[in-house]
Amino acid sequence: MPHFLNLNEMTPNELRDIVSHAINSKKRKSPNSIAVTSKNAPLNGKIVAMIFDKPSTRTRVSFDVGIKQLGGQSLILSGSDTHLGHGESISDTAKVLSRYVDLIIIRTFEEDALYELAKNADVPIINGLTNATHPCQSMADVMTFEELRGAITGKNILWLGDGNNVCASTLHAAGQFGFNFTFSGPESLNPKPKYLEYAKSKNILVNIDPDPENAIKDADLIMTDTWSSMHQKKELNYEARQKQLIPFQVNEQLISKSKDEAIFMHCLPAYRGQEVTSDVIDGKKSVVFDQAENRLHIQKSILEWCILGRL
Repeated sequence: MPHFLNLNEMTPNELRDIVSHAINSKKRKSPNSIAVTSKNAPLNGKIVAMIFDKPSTRTRVSFDVGIKQLGGQSLILSGSDTHLGHGESISDTAKVLSRYVDLIIIRTFEEDALYELAKNADVPIINGLTNATHPCQSMADVMTFEELRGAITGKNILWLGDGNNVCASTLHAAGQFGFNFTFSGPESLNPKPKYLEYAKSKNILVNIDPDPENAIKDADLIMTDTWSSMHQKKELNYEARQKQLIPFQVNEQLISKSKDEAIFMHCLPAYRGQEVTSDVIDGKKSVVFDQAENRLHIQKSILEWCILGRL
């Protein structure tokens, strides 16, 4: 029973199979195709529970649509709808839900909750995001790059801004898919050492460059994300954080220093005029809406891999 928790816990071949399957499946079907009705559909007769402790647009909609297109049914629960972690132990919730559903997707705060759920569940668990990582997003990013530019192995990826959860999963992906990684942001927001060390252990180039204009010169892919998660705005001095991050804003002046064939990604939602300007996100190098669409295709492959144990 395979879980999909974090990219560093899987084999490169498993991850490669998921990406290749997603690209091939997308070529065969319209992205807005109606739900699969065949008895041979991968999720025919399957029920998937989706637990959302955090707000979500892309994760929720893409998984819900993907489940239906694969012939399954979804059950969406918010944190306030369940006793998960408050009033009932996570282990008890995992054991109960395993009696009702065939797979569980969870989008939550602490990574410990994800692993406690996986430890006690008898069905596959998919990490829909935690404060620490966002592996589904990074798989969609790899898929998008390879669709547009070919193999990502050996390419140079630049992350600008905050070394957050998506950045952490990008470092996991760097190690597994063999691409080079540069981070450019305030030193206090560097990615956590364990993610940097993991990528370095895979014999790829991992670099910290505080000068974004220098860092962008050799980048094949330029990435950024919001400067704070929704739950962080109450916890942080956001004005001070903005001042700290302004030098790493992806704007026309900065992106003009990149290679002609370089592309720009943002996992969305984007706060235009903060981490990225509108002329970049709507510009010719931007592939953010292809990237968003590919959340659907990659997650369909992840669902199939979890249910079938293979692709």
